[in-house]
Amino acid sequence: MNETLQNIFSRCSTRRYRPEQIKDEELDLILKAGLYAASGHNSQATKLVVLQDKAAIKCLSDMNAAILETTSDPFYGAPTIVIVLAEKSCSTGYADGSLVIGNMMLAAHSLGLGSCWINRADLEFSSEAGQKLLKSWQIEGDYIGVGHCILGYPLLPPQQEKPRRQDRVVFIR
Repeated sequence: MNETLQNIFSRCSTRRYRPEQIKDEELDLILKAGLYAASGHNSQATKLVVLQDKAAIKCLSDMNAAILETTSDPFYGAPTIVIVLAEKSCSTGYADGSLVIGNMMLAAHSLGLGSCWINRADLEFSSEAGQKLLKSWQIEGDYIGVGHCILGYPLLPPQQEKPRRQDRVVFIR
């Protein structure tokens, strides 16, 4: 089996991270993989916001936790959070942003890093507080939140491959 397929089949979400920050070279490759994701009409209408500042991560974590109605950290202590936004006017924004996150998770796995998709970015950045955050980060324009890709070194080794549910493919030939 080729390396690409092996990475797809062996990737799993990571929910416990070591505290040390990922290397810039690793982050650059992961971001590049995200930017190379397919997009509707090649619009490339996504924007990536990388958070590595602990105070900024805590602020966003608290906002996300409040939406989830929990006090636990929805980012599982990951040292890097990549927020994926899409231009609101782009009709394929959610799909395009989803592909970006998928590419980044596969790239992270191929480099031995852990990742996980975290939801609620749409609710965060449609709120007044979320809009204030975007402005404080000098992000101009009208964007929707697609999701968060959390990144870091896994605290534990990857889990064994989980079986896939059956009856999910229908052939019409």
